[in-house]
Amino acid sequence: MRSALLPILLLASLAACGSPAPRDQAAPSVSVQPADFGDVDPTDWQGNGPSGHPVHGIDISRWQGAVDWPTARAAGVNFAYMKATEGGDGLDPMFKENWRAAARAGVPRGAYHFFYHCRPGVEQARWFIRNVPRSAGALPPVLDIEWTPFSPTCTRRPPAAEVRAEAEAFMTALERHYGQAPLIYTTPDFYQENELWRLRGHEFWLRSVAAHPSETYAGQHWTFWQYTGTGTVPGIVGKTDINVFAGTAPAWGEWLAARAQ
Repeated sequence: MRSALLPILLLASLAACGSPAPRDQAAPSVSVQPADFGDVDPTDWQGNGPSGHPVHGIDISRWQGAVDWPTARAAGVNFAYMKATEGGDGLDPMFKENWRAAARAGVPRGAYHFFYHCRPGVEQARWFIRNVPRSAGALPPVLDIEWTPFSPTCTRRPPAAEVRAEAEAFMTALERHYGQAPLIYTTPDFYQENELWRLRGHEFWLRSVAAHPSETYAGQHWTFWQYTGTGTVPGIVGKTDINVFAGTAPAWGEWLAARAQ
């Protein structure tokens, strides 16, 4: 899909509060580029779809292989979240390369952690902190929390109160280290079953590939919307997830100023 927008130069840096670990590089300047993406299995959005949002981006992991970041950036990747860690000992083998290469291409990027329900949240937070640098200009970290029915080691489904408590413990530890409150990424079934709306004061990144988030997560405010898992993006071989930011291009600049490290 395409969305017309003149590039707007935005500064993506903010000194974080507290006394976390030192930053490892200077914050980049970024511009909003119109998205020139495709979708091998598109949804008929009936006028309430992602094309009405000017700021598009991706989330990736090892399964996308090597990314041509300059090409992806020019095609409209205005932000990228990349998988960093999983559970208490899993590290995505492409994370370090993606982290460095996205920054070189001028793509605002952040890291996400795939949560396992078999380890304490604090333990998983330590693993994330061990592997994800605190880089100037980085997007806030993300807690990816959903059920894990296909995991070879952890298919546990704890009660909702425990899920929320461990999520809070994880996010508190990350906020203390990075000086930035993490976002929560989740899916419709997990959100409902665990009453994640009770996690007040947090920003959400919501997966909703068949309907607008306002239909899937009634009443829930969101910052990012993952609208497809079958997207095609220049610079990436095969399918990838595509997301939009909730606001306008100027609002994106304001959000980066407030939330980028």
